[in-house]
Amino acid sequence: MQSQDVAPRPAGSRDRESVVDVDQAEAALVEHYPRLVRLAFLTLPSDLGRNRRVLTAHSLTQRALPRGRRSTSLIPAQATGRDRDPGYAYVRLQVVRLALEAGLPPLRGFSWPRRSQLPPLLPRVWGLRLFPRPGGADELALDQELSALSAAARAAYVLRGLERLPDPAVRALLEQADVEDPAAALTEAASVPAERYDLLASPEFDPCSLHARPTDLVRRRHHVRAALAATGAVVVCGALLGLPGDAWGPDGAAAPPYALNPAAQAALDPGRLTKVAATAWEATGRTDFSTWPARGDLTGDKALLRRALAVWARPGASVQTSVTPGTQAGPPPGPPQLLYAGEVDTLRVVLLYDGLRVARYAEPLDNPGVAALDLSRVDGATGGGAAALLLGRADGNVRYLTAPWVRKAAVRDLARPSRAVAPLALSKDGVTGPFASPALRTGRCRSWDVLQLTEASGRTRLLTDLSEVVPAHLTVGRPSSAPAREATRAPQAWAPFACSLAAARSQGVRAVNAWQFARQPLPDGSGTADWVCTRAETWRGAGTRVLAQFDTPGGAFVTAAVDEVPACGPADPHVLAAAPWKSAAGESYLLAAGAKDTVSVQVSGGVTGSAPGNVLAVPAEDGVRAELRGTLANGRTISGLPSAAP
Repeated sequence: MQSQDVAPRPAGSRDRESVVDVDQAEAALVEHYPRLVRLAFLTLPSDLGRNRRVLTAHSLTQRALPRGRRSTSLIPAQATGRDRDPGYAYVRLQVVRLALEAGLPPLRGFSWPRRSQLPPLLPRVWGLRLFPRPGGADELALDQELSALSAAARAAYVLRGLERLPDPAVRALLEQADVEDPAAALTEAASVPAERYDLLASPEFDPCSLHARPTDLVRRRHHVRAALAATGAVVVCGALLGLPGDAWGPDGAAAPPYALNPAAQAALDPGRLTKVAATAWEATGRTDFSTWPARGDLTGDKALLRRALAVWARPGASVQTSVTPGTQAGPPPGPPQLLYAGEVDTLRVVLLYDGLRVARYAEPLDNPGVAALDLSRVDGATGGGAAALLLGRADGNVRYLTAPWVRKAAVRDLARPSRAVAPLALSKDGVTGPFASPALRTGRCRSWDVLQLTEASGRTRLLTDLSEVVPAHLTVGRPSSAPAREATRAPQAWAPFACSLAAARSQGVRAVNAWQFARQPLPDGSGTADWVCTRAETWRGAGTRVLAQFDTPGGAFVTAAVDEVPACGPADPHVLAAAPWKSAAGESYLLAAGAKDTVSVQVSGGVTGSAPGNVLAVPAEDGVRAELRGTLANGRTISGLPSAAP
């Protein structure tokens, strides 16, 4: 009789158990693979980014099998009426458990990250970005609401809506997945309406039906050339190792831990760090990182600075490294500029700048053998892009180092512009007091605190934390080649859409602009609605995202979301969008609007109509889809942003 290894019974399980072997689990995984990947995709946090979220969902699902060809596991038998297969119940439990682990912060108490929290090794697609087909406004709104939930609550909602499990079964499954408080997760999940369960099966959340786009082609070409050059150098060094003579040491031509060449040695020498005078920005008139002086009470601690430089050059296994999308990893090309070195809460923090990137090094006060390194691209940063840098996050709060030309700091609730602005302490070194970061907040979004800075010139700027070292600069107004208007000039323009900034976290965003491009009277005479487009620009150029949003007296919602288009930006300051709307009397309409230079709007397909000017309102049945076109004053025809059915 073949022996079987038996996995321990999950803690707290009171259900009857079934034995499942690896073949049974594999058969269930193959048969239900699309459903399991969708379950993982919906449970993962949206701030991973769509490409990594897709690959991680596939990776976690493929790792859900029992280990070893002969291993078995005892699992509670599920009987939902559809999924009575114990093999399916086992792999579903593993998918949920791994997806919940992947959503945890990768560095908690300086402990080792779990495998599920790291970028997936497989599957891997080189040279392409993969993401599901874009959905409509309802799907985007649901994704935003799910991203505001905790991971456990998100899993509970998906198990209810996608798997159709009753609450007792959901609670039992979450207990087996090591969720501390399943009842609280179910309560939190109830904040998202159950009427949206059917949207979980939409193409927006299908990681098995994907679009593909290229990555940064220019940077990829540079990487290929660098790899070829490195391969050539290895071949040459290998040939030299075989030469006779006594000139070589025991390691041959291999370099010591730090390469013995002038540039590399200079980059690791704390005595050669560039330090700028405190008045450099006044003398030059420049407002970029090159004029920031070295600040902090540890700028003379050469041991700390040497550790920071060495970790930047060669991060070890105990270093938690984070690189903003589009940022080149690797050591500085020469001695970088020191921006800050000091103690921040429970950390020693060093900020360095090499002309293209800012490196943030942090180590705990009681354990310098563990560290974190964050690299962010900042080439061309000036003004609002060079106004502040992250120093630390702790207990849901964030601190920043501000530019030397900043004179005052305050906190403003972007979602409630009528609220008074709260002054924020600013030290002599330009370090702000702590304030609540929206990037660290979980649950429903009811407010969005941003940093308001007043400069020596009297200009005020708004910056928001999007989980990056460099906060994103918020602006308002029609996009153009001229400098954008500061959001402090019209903070009410951001109020209905502040929480939509959560979709831009950890994407390398440098600035987000909100433009109210049209105002439209509602057909039933109940008032007017505003059309706003928001555009997130990244440091790398690629990865831009445009949202069209419709603000009515009954509330604001997203009508379109599209990546990598010039619309609503300086290169093409035009936009056209449509949205479904239902009057108080129950009449359904399709509303559309363009910017002021739109002279006519036409709609065809499921509903037809046209109107002179930049707004259109036509009666339309629920669920109708139509094609939108507009004509500009110069005769050019533009298409509407991909929009959802009403």
